Amino acid sequence: MTGGSLGLRTSSYGSLQQQFQNGFLQATQASPVLLRKPSKMLLSSSREKERLLPLICRYVGRRRVAMLLLVVLALLVFVFGSFTVNKESNISLHIGSMTPYRSDFPVFSNPLEVENSLLFSSGDKNSSGQNSSRGNDQSRSLSIPPPATITTPRDVIRSTPRLGHQCENFTLPPPPPPGSKKIGPRPCEVCYLPVEDAIASMPSSPSKSPVLRNLTYVHDENPIKTETHGGSDFGGYPSMKQRNESFDIKESMTVHCGFVKGSKPGDQSGFDIDQADLMELEQFHEVIVASAIFGNYDNIQQPRNISEAARKNIPFYMFIDEKTEAAMKNSSDLDSSKKFGFWRIIVVRNIPYSDPRRNGKVPKLLLHRIFPNVRYSIWIDGKLQLVVDPYQILERFLWRENANIAISRHYKRYDVFVEAEANKNAGKFDNASIDYQIDFYRREENLTAYNESKLPITSDVPEGCVIVKEHIPITNLFTCLWFNEVDRFTPRDQLSFSTVRDKIMSKVSWSINMFEDCERRNFVIQDYHKGVTKPPPRPRPVGPVIRHPPPLPRSIPIVRSPIVRSPVKKSNRRKGERRSGQKRHRKVIAGSRDNNSF
Repeated sequence: MTGGSLGLRTSSYGSLQQQFQNGFLQATQASPVLLRKPSKMLLSSSREKERLLPLICRYVGRRRVAMLLLVVLALLVFVFGSFTVNKESNISLHIGSMTPYRSDFPVFSNPLEVENSLLFSSGDKNSSGQNSSRGNDQSRSLSIPPPATITTPRDVIRSTPRLGHQCENFTLPPPPPPGSKKIGPRPCEVCYLPVEDAIASMPSSPSKSPVLRNLTYVHDENPIKTETHGGSDFGGYPSMKQRNESFDIKESMTVHCGFVKGSKPGDQSGFDIDQADLMELEQFHEVIVASAIFGNYDNIQQPRNISEAARKNIPFYMFIDEKTEAAMKNSSDLDSSKKFGFWRIIVVRNIPYSDPRRNGKVPKLLLHRIFPNVRYSIWIDGKLQLVVDPYQILERFLWRENANIAISRHYKRYDVFVEAEANKNAGKFDNASIDYQIDFYRREENLTAYNESKLPITSDVPEGCVIVKEHIPITNLFTCLWFNEVDRFTPRDQLSFSTVRDKIMSKVSWSINMFEDCERRNFVIQDYHKGVTKPPPRPRPVGPVIRHPPPLPRSIPIVRSPIVRSPVKKSNRRKGERRSGQKRHRKVIAGSRDNNSF
């Protein structure tokens, strides 16, 4: 290709630059340069743009068109935001709701955790110590790991953050604004670890009990009542002096804790249990779940969403009295196997109290006496249905929080005095007994209304239908002394909870994990007692609602419409003619000069 031919291609900028570089500028100037005329299409398009731009500016300036454009822009932003949220939710956290998530679902908060989990699960022997230990934990079977497999001290394990923890950045959603509509207590989101990770996080050794190391219990075959108020044969009638001394925490202590009679709890002690059942209750278990129904007061609720590991290793015990047993046999719910779904039925005879609610406090607060060889227990009231795996509950409310006992706070009330008045208004117990208990705490224990000086304690009133507990001396002492208050005063354990807690906390460095009530409602569903029906839904109004117009003000005269009479026969008169004898009446018009009524 020659230089002259390049010069003829004026539309190619590369050819012109090559000519300048090769020194052919003079030759190109001398030769005629052929310029390509702009096409008609380009001219027409430019003219259309010149015409269209003022037209667009004219219409955009109008209010309706501007509003329409804003609406379209808002819709585009909303669709794009929804797409982004849905895309991010695919790798979001494993958040619990009313229906818990599957325990085997892999949950990661970001892609880096997926890579870390793959490294951990590979079980590489040559990796670092932390990675290799995590891989060994995940490669184990679903059964509870034996204590010998973990050699690191428990405090070091709990204080060292685990790499790739799915719930480390999770926080509870903020409460609704004060002006929002009240919808009552509802469950909230809870972040649970998968069951395999929850089992792997179980401590290998018991927690350290502050100060108290050895706790024994009073045994008395012939308890004598020395004071006029409170107590029972089952509780041993502890005197006021013995009660006060039980709050003086020492390394070794002996306290009243029910079952004062008999050779062991359940054997001729009141709250008696068959020998075959006693032998089973004395077996070692890492975790148990327990509940009770007395007086045929509730329907047994079957747990849901229980993992294979929990089905294999965690027994579920339901304590019932003879009245409930008879009702179950009549309905063919109980046979010789003593199994009802998940629950192993334990029949209790010779119950110590006439009040079924007070009998229910025996297994609720004294599980460590009935199960002497158990590490962890989860108590739920008989009206509740468990819907989350027990391992996940223990990990979330005990092991993750470095706590040894957890109980939810009341959803609404946090002051003991307010709770006492609510109990009296609802007829929960005899009002005089409630007043006596509160006056005693105010006079002898300096009970005051809850205030900010108690922080970080956030409530004095628990929702005591669920207790998650590690069986160590200090927690066993707490539930013993709590039961003694229930035995001495009223069975409303919400009234005595804060007094026992505060007196122990004043002696030793120890606390209770009081979590939100909405978190409790996430893993248990509450049913109604027998004989109590659900409130019917509000009836909707039938037919249209008739709205009468407002009355007219007095300053406006009222013009009454003429009375409609029955139709008369059509006459043969022409239009405009009057009948003979008809008088012409003057029409009254509002605001006329003749209207003198105002």
